[in-house]
Amino acid sequence: MNAPLASGRPDIQSADGVWHRCHLLPDADPDHAVRDAALVVEQGRIAWLGAEAELPADYRSLPRHDAGGAWVTPGLVDCHTHLVYGGQRADEFAMRLAGASYEEIARAGGGIVSSVRATRAADEDTLFAQAAARLAPLLAEGVTAIEIKSGYGLELEAERRQLRVARRLGEAFGVSVHTTFLGAHALPPEYAGRADDYIDLVCNTMLPALAEEGLVDAVDAFCESVGFSLAQTERVFEAAARHGLRVKLHAEQLSNLGGAALAARHHALSADHLEHLDEAGAAAMAAAGTVAVLLPGAYYFLRDTNLPPIALLRQHGVPMAISTDHNPGTSPVTSLLLMMNMACTLFRLTVPEALAGVTTHAARALGAADRHGKLAVGRTADFVLWRVESPAELAYWFGRNPAAVVVRQGRIHPAPSQHGGRA
Repeated sequence: MNAPLASGRPDIQSADGVWHRCHLLPDADPDHAVRDAALVVEQGRIAWLGAEAELPADYRSLPRHDAGGAWVTPGLVDCHTHLVYGGQRADEFAMRLAGASYEEIARAGGGIVSSVRATRAADEDTLFAQAAARLAPLLAEGVTAIEIKSGYGLELEAERRQLRVARRLGEAFGVSVHTTFLGAHALPPEYAGRADDYIDLVCNTMLPALAEEGLVDAVDAFCESVGFSLAQTERVFEAAARHGLRVKLHAEQLSNLGGAALAARHHALSADHLEHLDEAGAAAMAAAGTVAVLLPGAYYFLRDTNLPPIALLRQHGVPMAISTDHNPGTSPVTSLLLMMNMACTLFRLTVPEALAGVTTHAARALGAADRHGKLAVGRTADFVLWRVESPAELAYWFGRNPAAVVVRQGRIHPAPSQHGGRA
């Protein structure tokens, strides 16, 4: 049908042509479905979409891709991940289940320090190989854009390696990667008792160097009693502004420090977690256009019982995104579809909210609503064909991947079962 691309992968082809016999969800909203539809791709971009009966004559002679009645959505967006790090922490998980306390795990060398140690010890190729294995199932489920944070190096060179690997992943797998510098993730062991000195390093050395190298798209921080204070977080935000970078924040996960309101004052792209968000924080986020990123994987893995205030977010019209929060300590998740299900079952989101949460609102959380999250003329061809009778099945099933074909950056990636699990 189409000639293979020069990548040497005979199973990855250009998506150019007419995709017909499908049902479209252009903005992932079931109320806006276009049944018996077609979509035209030219030079890797969407050239037309609509009812198949209205396909313009100019496109009727193009090569055809038979969608076989599939539902077609925008490519999924995973807007909060820590995908690049060294090692894993399964033994720590086992210790916790066996009754070990946080202090006991820390004394045994566990906790974030173990991830920092492993990340610092790993070279770039090792980090790339480990992260690629984590990325593969996300791509197979239809993720076409992903945010990847640093934050497990906590020193310039290790943070640089994490961000370089994130860029490499985008190039190697044809996925849109948005990088976030999370130097203010935790206090490294060598700065114990000197948090302000470490924030000096983050703001005055690490961020300027990494921004100058073009490795940073946004800046994040962990504002929490076990992380960094409001004042320290604000210093990070001010440093980001000096470099023309947007900010986001891990906020109100363990307690209510007012981090979401601080993020809103700095017009943050998102505030994430939010289990302890109050009404003042929700109102501030709404006024600033800051997206709430819900992370049900961490909520589940930590066996939390304090639900994020979904009713408040709805009341104030705060857009809600959903993400995996993939990380080694609190959310070792590699399925965005599972997160949709958990957002519905644990947080009581509706199916339309869940669909928007991994498309339109997730794209907003990246500051990329003009590029991701919708199917529109002129945009890069990023979309997914799903073997489902109803879009609700995307939030209904877990342990099953109904993606038939993923189109990323104008290229066709067959379903995993068709090519041995490759993404």
